[in-house]
Amino acid sequence: MPIRITGLNSGLDTDSIVQELVSAYRTKQEKYVKEQTKLEWKQDSWKDMNTKIYGFYSKKLWNMTLLGSFTGKKKTTVSDSTKATISADSSVVNGTQTLKVNQLATAGYLTGTELKKAGDGEGEITSSTTLSELGVKSGTLKLEVGGETKTVEVKSDMKISDFVSALKEQGVSANFDSKSKRLFVQSAATGEKNDFNFVADNESSLEILKGLGLATHEQVTGKKPEDLTEEEKKELKNYATKADASDAEIELNGAVFRGDSNTFSINGLNITATGVSDMMTISTATDVDGIYGMIKDFFSEYNSLMNSMEAAYNAKSAKGYEPLSSDEKGEMSDDEVEKWEKKIKDSLLRRDDTLRSVMSSMSMSMSKTYEINGKKYSLSSFGINTSGYFTRAENESYAYHIDGDEDDIGTSGSADRLRKAIEEDPDAVASFFNQLSKDLYDTLGEKMGKTELSSSYTVYNDIQMKNEYDEYTKTIKKWEEKLKDMEDRYYKQFSAMETALAKLQSQTNSLASLLGG
Repeated sequence: MPIRITGLNSGLDTDSIVQELVSAYRTKQEKYVKEQTKLEWKQDSWKDMNTKIYGFYSKKLWNMTLLGSFTGKKKTTVSDSTKATISADSSVVNGTQTLKVNQLATAGYLTGTELKKAGDGEGEITSSTTLSELGVKSGTLKLEVGGETKTVEVKSDMKISDFVSALKEQGVSANFDSKSKRLFVQSAATGEKNDFNFVADNESSLEILKGLGLATHEQVTGKKPEDLTEEEKKELKNYATKADASDAEIELNGAVFRGDSNTFSINGLNITATGVSDMMTISTATDVDGIYGMIKDFFSEYNSLMNSMEAAYNAKSAKGYEPLSSDEKGEMSDDEVEKWEKKIKDSLLRRDDTLRSVMSSMSMSMSKTYEINGKKYSLSSFGINTSGYFTRAENESYAYHIDGDEDDIGTSGSADRLRKAIEEDPDAVASFFNQLSKDLYDTLGEKMGKTELSSSYTVYNDIQMKNEYDEYTKTIKKWEEKLKDMEDRYYKQFSAMETALAKLQSQTNSLASLLGG
C-alpha cells in the first residue's frame, strides 16, 4: 500500500475523510467476506456429519447386510480346554462330537554336549571361539532336512557363530548357549516330514560332529537305543541327544487324522491340539451372545448417528450472530471470539432440509415390517423400540432401546425378548435384521448417490457449495478492486486540492512580500 502524506496545506484529516467516503464499499465487501466465512463453516459442519454417516454406512451397516455375519456366529466348546482349543465355521451343525488327542506334533531336536577346548579342555568358550580351538578340522557335513540332503562346509577358522549361521542357511534352527556351552539344533517346523539328521557316513564327518558335541551314541557306536544294555544306557549322557520329530494324531468321531501340525481343519471345525487326552466332547451351538452383541453394537452406532443429526437439526438459533471482521475481533478477547464463533458454528445445520430428509428416510426404513416363514416381524417384535415422548432424552427421538439390555437403565428391567428370539429361532432373527439392514443400506446409498450438485457417497450438495464459495471469492475480489479504485480516486481529488492550496499560498506569500516591500 503506498504511503500518502496528506492534509499539509488544508489541515484536513484526509485519511479519515476518505475512509468515511468509501465505508459503504467496505461494508459491502465485508458482508460478502462474512457470508463466505459462514459458508465455509457450513461446509466443514457437513463434512464432519457426512463422515459419520458414511462411516456407519460402509462399516457397521455393511457388515449387518451380510447374512454370514449372523449365521456364521457359532460357539464351540470342548470338555477339556487344556488339551485342545476349538472354533467352528458357519457350516458346522449344532450338536456334539467326540475328540481324542493321541499324539502331538513335535519338532526334531538335537541337544549337543558341553563343548571343551582341545588339549586340556580348559578355557572360556563363546560364540566367537573358533572351531580349531575345539579341535575341529575343516571338512564337509551332510544334513538331511525334510528328506533332502544338504551340505554344510565346515572350516577350522570358523567361529561357532559362523557355524550356527551356516546351519540356519540350510533350513534348520540353530543356537549356541554360552552358559551351558552347548549347541542346539531344531527343525524349522513340526512333523515327521520336516525332521532333520546329521549324516556321519565317514570318519571325517564323525570327528567334526564329535568336536562340536553333536554326535549321538548311535552315530558313534552304531547301536540303536533299543538295543542298548542298561550299562550302555548309562553312558548316553556323554553324547548328544536327538529327539525325532513326530506327527500329530487325533481321533474325531472315531476317525483318525494325522498331520505335521497340531492344527486341524476338518469339516468346518478348527482344532488345535495342546495335549494328549482321553476322549473329549465338542459342543457346537449358536453363539447367542455374539449375535446379541452384534445387534446391540449396531443400535449403539445407529443411535449415536441419529442423535448427532437430531442435535444439529434442533440446535439453538444464532440469529443476530455473524462472523466477525478483523476490527470486530480486535475489540473482543480471544475467549469472547471463540464463544461467538461457536454459537454460529453449532447452528449451521439447524432446520436443514437435507439433514431432515436423511433422518426421515432412515427412520422410515427402520420402521418397516418383514415377513419370514409366513410371520410378520418388526423391531418391536424383538422388544426394540424408541422411547415415548415424555420419557425420551433431548435429541433422542430416533434412538432405539432393547428391552432387557443390562446397560440401558430405562429398559434393563424388562423381559429380554431379543435374546429369547435368538435362542429359539436364530435363523428368523438373522433373516429379519439382514433384510432391515439391506433396506437401510439401499436407502442411504440413494441419499449418497452422485448428482450434478453432489459427489458420490455424499448426502449434501458439496459441489454446489464449492461453486458458491468460488463465486464469493470472485465477488469479494471485485469489491476489493472497487474499494481500491474509490480510495485512489478520492486521494487524487484531495491531492489536487492540496496542490491548488499550495499554489494559492505561494501566490499569497509573494503578494504580501511585494506589498510589504
